[in-house]
Amino acid sequence: MAATRLELNLMRLLSRCEALAAERRDPEEWRLEKYVAALEDMLRELKKQSSKPAPELLNEYSRKVDFLKGLLEAEKLSSSTEKALANQFLAPGRTPTTAKERTPATKTVHLQTKARCTGQMRSELLGTVRSVLLHRLSCLRLTSDEKQSAVELDAVLQHHQDMQEKLAEEMLSLARSLKNNTLAAQNVIKQDNQTLSHSLRMADQNFEKLKDESDRLEQHAKKSVNWLLWIMLIVVCFIFISMILFIRIFPKLK
Repeated sequence: MAATRLELNLMRLLSRCEALAAERRDPEEWRLEKYVAALEDMLRELKKQSSKPAPELLNEYSRKVDFLKGLLEAEKLSSSTEKALANQFLAPGRTPTTAKERTPATKTVHLQTKARCTGQMRSELLGTVRSVLLHRLSCLRLTSDEKQSAVELDAVLQHHQDMQEKLAEEMLSLARSLKNNTLAAQNVIKQDNQTLSHSLRMADQNFEKLKDESDRLEQHAKKSVNWLLWIMLIVVCFIFISMILFIRIFPKLK
């Protein structure tokens, strides 16, 4: 089925939103939020149309619009940890929006956003540790007992070194978790694509079989009509000849 004008407009706007989401935007940027709201309205109108796309395609459109909406909501969170957690639960699209894309743009945006949130979280953690360390060092410089200060300085340095090692281990654990979740999501997407391709192939095969059966039935109907026409013609000829013979055999009475 050919795409309607509304569906084409939705695809163009969806591709534009995916391109905007992949860029680094200013906090005052308002276009993406307005575009996503327009996408929601267009998607609702598309679902109401009589000539709407296949259910699988509608679900894919809804999945991409929900992803963009969730991405905007995650960006409004104040903490980088909350942003990383919110992005972890976002579900990108499974198929490319345009023919030029090799991989879904929402999937690329999802990976970029997760990497950006992880970097922000690491920077905040390291900044916190650095500020605490500088504060402790400034406090130690004000003490009068140099030996005691040196001991406390060593203890503080050792404590913060342990904290940094612990934070580094937690960051590595979080990175491994994100990697495992990404690989699992890729496997799920790959399986879904295989299932969708199999369904499309089965639909094409069923359509071809239905077309063949329709052609065969049409030919059979034509043959039946032809036989009936010949039988009626023979009967009419037989009746005509019988009437002529009847008139010849039994002449008109005077």
